[in-house]
Amino acid sequence: MFQKDLQHMMYGFGDDQNPLPETVALVEDIVVEYVTDLVYKAQDTASKRGKLLTEDFLFLIRKDVPKLNRCTELLSMNEELKQARKAFEVDEEKLATID
Repeated sequence: MFQKDLQHMMYGFGDDQNPLPETVALVEDIVVEYVTDLVYKAQDTASKRGKLLTEDFLFLIRKDVPKLNRCTELLSMNEELKQARKAFEVDEEKLATID
């Protein structure tokens, strides 16, 4: 599922450019298990509200400062990209009305 991406990530973190397939499969199993566990915990946290939010995940990783910082950075960049796309679409609409 994620094996190609994981191979590139593993290489970026110092592994061989072509790691053993067994190693990639093991890392994939660990990642899938971690994400699944995190989602279940976030769902438990959100069950009182009835709605799963990004803040539920941030709450769960609040004690892991590097992970929390990276998540907030990625969320911020995602928001900037959304705003840039929106501004670009508005500019395109203005150009279309001029023609």
